[in-house]
Amino acid sequence: MIEVQGLRHCYGSFTAVADVSFKVDRGEVAGFLGPNGAGKTTIMKVLAGFLSPSRGRAALSGHDVAREPDAARRVLGYLPEHCPLYLDMTVSAFLDYTAALRGLSRQERRQRVARAAARTGIEGVLSQPTGELSKGYRQRTGLAAALVHDPPILVLDEPTSGLDPLQVQEIRALIREVGSTRTVLFSTHVLAEVEATCRRAIVIHAGKIVADGPIAELKRRAAKGSVRVRFRPGTSDLPPRDELVRSLSTLEEAALARPLEDGAFLVNPRASTEDLAAAIFRLAVGKGLALLELAPLEASLEDVFLGLMGGGSSPTPATPP
Repeated sequence: MIEVQGLRHCYGSFTAVADVSFKVDRGEVAGFLGPNGAGKTTIMKVLAGFLSPSRGRAALSGHDVAREPDAARRVLGYLPEHCPLYLDMTVSAFLDYTAALRGLSRQERRQRVARAAARTGIEGVLSQPTGELSKGYRQRTGLAAALVHDPPILVLDEPTSGLDPLQVQEIRALIREVGSTRTVLFSTHVLAEVEATCRRAIVIHAGKIVADGPIAELKRRAAKGSVRVRFRPGTSDLPPRDELVRSLSTLEEAALARPLEDGAFLVNPRASTEDLAAAIFRLAVGKGLALLELAPLEASLEDVFLGLMGGGSSPTPATPP
């Protein structure tokens, strides 16, 4: 539904987006994650037809955004970071006007406005001027305008920017709900946004995609195959922690072992995670130690992000509850 191939966009001599390629399939909600200035908004403006690519191709539902701009816009609902509203218009009039611009008949407009208002929870403010709305209701109104022509693709740029925690939760729920029947690409630099609303993350940094895949897989990669192990404490045959660290570190399959604050140990692999876990199990059996925990380490999305941005090292092990 969304296809970007070798996309490059330059502002004069500055390259904001450099040879970016990705796809988002039908019914998928993908988070576009990156720091401010990474190139997210530029790519979204190209998809929306506001900018022409310097090189490469972008297509929506098979329609090239540069060669078939009208056809591409018909299948797209776009919410920019700063939602543009006519502040003296009522919400109802604004949505009707937006639907008219989309070429809908008067009867269709009434039905579509009512449906979009119900879906975004703004029925109670339809008669209010948009200039009197709270930030949260302005975002909802912008999302309703993006939905009013019932597009199969939604592109949302920082949809929760400037909202309070309750409003953020409401917009996240809306994205999940509308994403059940549409293709959604939304940008953010807030890590919690991606984890709360989608399974896939496309991470961009300095105008280039540095990671793309299911969030769970990105976390596993960031953990680098490390294993968390904990032995039963309080038994007379349990060696001191320093001796356990030495024993774990001397395993052929282990590269490094270190103790954690909660009494567990973090062991980095030299080979695969499966080989390392099997070696630790054999060590425990050979020394007559009881294992309480032996599991692959799961990194946080923050570990993923910092590692990709060049600001992280090893993942921070989570302390179990």
